[in-house]
Amino acid sequence: MIRKIEIVFLFLCFSPVISHSQTKTTNENIWFHYSGKNLLTQKLSLTLEGTMRYTGGLSEKQQWFIRPSLDYQFTKALAGSIGYSHYNTYVYGNPSLNKIQTPEDHFWIQGTYTQYLGASKLTHRLRDEFRYVGIAVSDPAGDGLEIGRYEYRNRLRYMFLINYPLVKKEDMTTVFAILGDEVFMNLGANAGKTFLNQNRIIGGIGYQFTRQHQVQLAYIHQHIWNFSNTLQEDNPTVRLSYITTFDFSKKKG
Repeated sequence: MIRKIEIVFLFLCFSPVISHSQTKTTNENIWFHYSGKNLLTQKLSLTLEGTMRYTGGLSEKQQWFIRPSLDYQFTKALAGSIGYSHYNTYVYGNPSLNKIQTPEDHFWIQGTYTQYLGASKLTHRLRDEFRYVGIAVSDPAGDGLEIGRYEYRNRLRYMFLINYPLVKKEDMTTVFAILGDEVFMNLGANAGKTFLNQNRIIGGIGYQFTRQHQVQLAYIHQHIWNFSNTLQEDNPTVRLSYITTFDFSKKKG
């Protein structure tokens, strides 16, 4: 049974944001993604994540980020993380979301709760991001723009993901399907003109080569509202992910 909180978030995901002077644009994205979890002990792990994103097929750079985190497994179902992210978003699309390349630095905390419903694995992830976003200002010569300061913004992200096994080999799932949604919410005094920042509908398939290596191919329908709520991006996206898990803990099993 879907709980009340899930119903609220699903409502937010598909609720329209109304503006009387919005420009709408579409970009076809391709994202290459890596995530590596490294177990230091049976409870503590270090995760290293990175992405390179393109739009217009591979014709324009869209964004890249790096994201290390420390993760602690409190129980079999509940994990907590603290992390840092550095983003660089390029000028892309027509009209473009940014006037110049825009850096961001995030510090964040996260909780992940996992449950099982029959053969399906259900993951709930809630992340609070403390963002420092580069703001473009006129350069001293007055003939261009530069990043003149950083502005603090707070964003909350909730993701609901279903992992359903399709093929099993011995005691390991080798092929699986994924389906889910992630909603990004602007919070606080400097939240901008719209409550929603992004929404991503996710569907795809994964292949587990070994217990240490897997690949995923996913379609993501990304919707973005800009800070002033004057521009909406509606972006069909293909994401190719390579995911690793290595155990460096002394105690095995």
